[in-house]
Amino acid sequence: MRFKKNNYTHTEKLYWPAEGYTKGDMLDYYERIAPYLLPHLRDRPLVMKRFPEGIQGFSFLQKNVEGDLPRFLKTVTIPAKTIKKNVNYIVCNNVQSLLYVANIGAIELHPWSSRIKHINLPDFMIFDLDPGPNSSFGDAIKAAQALHHVLEQKNMPSICKTSGKRGLHVYVPLHTRQPYEKVRADAKLIAADVVTQIPKVASVEHWPDKRKDKVYIEVSRNAIGQTVVAPYSLRAIPGATVSTPLEWAEVKPGLKPTRFTLKTIFDRLKDKGDLWQ
Repeated sequence: MRFKKNNYTHTEKLYWPAEGYTKGDMLDYYERIAPYLLPHLRDRPLVMKRFPEGIQGFSFLQKNVEGDLPRFLKTVTIPAKTIKKNVNYIVCNNVQSLLYVANIGAIELHPWSSRIKHINLPDFMIFDLDPGPNSSFGDAIKAAQALHHVLEQKNMPSICKTSGKRGLHVYVPLHTRQPYEKVRADAKLIAADVVTQIPKVASVEHWPDKRKDKVYIEVSRNAIGQTVVAPYSLRAIPGATVSTPLEWAEVKPGLKPTRFTLKTIFDRLKDKGDLWQ
């Protein structure tokens, strides 16, 4: 069985009402973006954020899949210690699988940072830079620049992308395999170094009332089962923004993540290619 356009359902549904973008527009996007997106999903357990009625309707995170699934859809079963049961994750390795998850309303795609062959050993150390309610995207840029500087001092190459919402994600590719616990511990130390450099801008405090609207440098994503939205995934917010890889030279005042959308990303890819390739 192959999953093609004649398998799509309810393509006329408005998923982004303000822009007039439909579910069909989203499916066309994921079919077209597949050559860029799939390498970042391949062999990784996938968590889906589903919006069956579009971004203004109800939504839910889905990890476990059950029932009569199509043969082209790869899955992996992983024990979940917190709920003491197995979870059957989709592993999105081909275009048919990508279109299948999009067709069930999965606007946002959140893969693990480890692959199924080395499930306890992540490929990346991840920093999620999340501005507080009264801080700005400009503050996230300052935090990213400071983090980049600290990483460079430690001879740790890093790559950056927009979250597609208000923040930035910084990834450090790991070329030696280390367990999640070690990666997270190292990330905590690096984040603390950044805060000492820009204490008025950034914080590692988990509780919002303690960090007082500063940019939260979150390292909790560096744990088994935790996820970050994939490069080139759509986000379920007005504008149909895309989580977009950046050159470090772009991470400066004036950067506008709202420029990168379902409609505009392909011109950027034509110009720059996949910066994370």
